[in-house]
Amino acid sequence: MAVSGAFASDNADPHATEGAGEKKGFNAKEVILGHVKDAHDWHVLSIGDSHWTVPLPVIIYNPERGLSVFSSSKFHHGHDAYDGYRLLDAHYMEHHHLDKKQYTEGSIIAVDANDQPTGAKIYDLSMTKNITFMIIAAILLVVIMLNVAKAYRIRGHRQAPKGLQSLIEPVIIFMRDEVVKPNIPGKKGDKYVPLILTIFFFILINNLMGLLPGSANVTGNIAVTAALALISFVVMMASTNRHFWGHIFNPPVPLGVKFILAPVELIGVFTKPVSLMIRLFANILAGHIIILSIISLVFIFGSLNKVAGYGFLPITILFNIVMMMLELLVAFIQAFIFANLTAVFIGQAMEHEGHHDAHH
Repeated sequence: MAVSGAFASDNADPHATEGAGEKKGFNAKEVILGHVKDAHDWHVLSIGDSHWTVPLPVIIYNPERGLSVFSSSKFHHGHDAYDGYRLLDAHYMEHHHLDKKQYTEGSIIAVDANDQPTGAKIYDLSMTKNITFMIIAAILLVVIMLNVAKAYRIRGHRQAPKGLQSLIEPVIIFMRDEVVKPNIPGKKGDKYVPLILTIFFFILINNLMGLLPGSANVTGNIAVTAALALISFVVMMASTNRHFWGHIFNPPVPLGVKFILAPVELIGVFTKPVSLMIRLFANILAGHIIILSIISLVFIFGSLNKVAGYGFLPITILFNIVMMMLELLVAFIQAFIFANLTAVFIGQAMEHEGHHDAHH
């Protein structure tokens, strides 16, 4: 496995076409989508014609050929095939008339010696940019919590928290006392505290990391938010009891209304995780697109007139400062909403008999 730890400045621009010697104007759509989409390499910085990129490991399992592991730099940003595989780009898809419903730009396909798609079934297990940043976020989460736990064991109850512990401990206490316990009744709430805290801090760390230049748009990826929502849904279903399902299929309403309300209640069980998935994905992605769009205005005006570009620069900086402050707030709010609603849904799934009787 060839994984380069150094920045590669001699690679082609991932947003450029293959037109040799043709100077391409600024394309805001390509730049914005290139930053919010997942990728098989980490594009850190672009200055003029120089592009600093960290290649990531490509791991492909082919049932016919077995496992193939190599660096994403072998693809040369999608312009070449390597070892019978190709990273799809828009030019290749257009040239070979590939159906966009079947093939996705940025995905890897199997090709033959003539660089033609073979249609072979392969499994992409690669370390993409989003996966890499999720691993970094998970490591940060574990390191932070272990340091807080270590400080708590050393200082005990009688000493005031210091350093990182003084920052994290109030958040943990707030989530336990104001989120978990009010929504999940009795002593059962204590066993769900680690889950809710993990969800909250994992989303928060990824949200904050996504605001850094050159970072990945992890929580703005619907596949990531779908996985988080699925975890919440599985825990919610594992916490249900007969009173919960009795309320779903036999709601405390007149007989004629039961046939209408029961399907609605059942659909509501499955729309809860969907709402978690869409809310987090849409808010984070929208924020990134707005920030990148405001930055792109400088280059758009600059391509028309240099004076207009420099004149719009102070306005862009001001707007971006405001948007970054707003996105910083959104990062905390969305992490809290996801964790809080997860606790609410788990508490609703643990509906007890007294609550069911109260409806009657």
